[in-house]
Amino acid sequence: MNEKIKKIIPKSIKALLINFYNNKLGGYATKSYSQEGEGMILRRLFESETTGFYVDIGAHHPMRFSNTYHFYKKGWTGINIDARPGTKILFESVRPKDITIEAGVSREKSELTYYMFNEPALNTFDQKLANERAADIYYIIDQAKIDCFPLSELLDSYLPPNQSISFMTIDVEGYDLQVLQSNEWNKYKPQFIIIESYETLIEDVIKSEIYKYMYHLGYRLFSKAHLSLIFKVMPE
Repeated sequence: MNEKIKKIIPKSIKALLINFYNNKLGGYATKSYSQEGEGMILRRLFESETTGFYVDIGAHHPMRFSNTYHFYKKGWTGINIDARPGTKILFESVRPKDITIEAGVSREKSELTYYMFNEPALNTFDQKLANERAADIYYIIDQAKIDCFPLSELLDSYLPPNQSISFMTIDVEGYDLQVLQSNEWNKYKPQFIIIESYETLIEDVIKSEIYKYMYHLGYRLFSKAHLSLIFKVMPE
């Protein structure tokens, strides 16, 4: 900091400025764990709520690219679902208050081939998408047969009795519509749903199968964060 400036400003302000210069953004930056900034939007939506319940499908990691970790730190709890082997051990070591399910989600109970990449955020059950993504930087390192269940069946088994769902986040690399179609919406209807969509233009989004499906269920597009759509259920 310039020495002349140091001499003319009060000590209290000086301390703040020094801290800012030393730490770049000082205390003014807000930490986000989510990949597309979805967590920042959710924080605004639920900023006054100290407790709540989430369902994270395709949870990937307890902190990295997580739309739910901020809420876990805040005192919320929820269900994390991911097909990657080792998910349950990892989540339970970092987020022991959550319920973690190591399984895939599909329209019907089945066993599907799971393609695992050197970047685990790209892992998918979609063989076509896996082949398209395999390149010099990203490549398939392994594959495994994984048991998959309808979402409604998993919620029947693991959701605490009479527990409402504040928000559900879905990021399953190409299988997002199948996950939606596997739920029993008359029984499990979160207030907000965050779901990955590869359409980037709004006019393309509203033509997509996911948008049409959510609209039919009584949800409306509330916000968008690059490749994520945020839907809000409308009063009946």
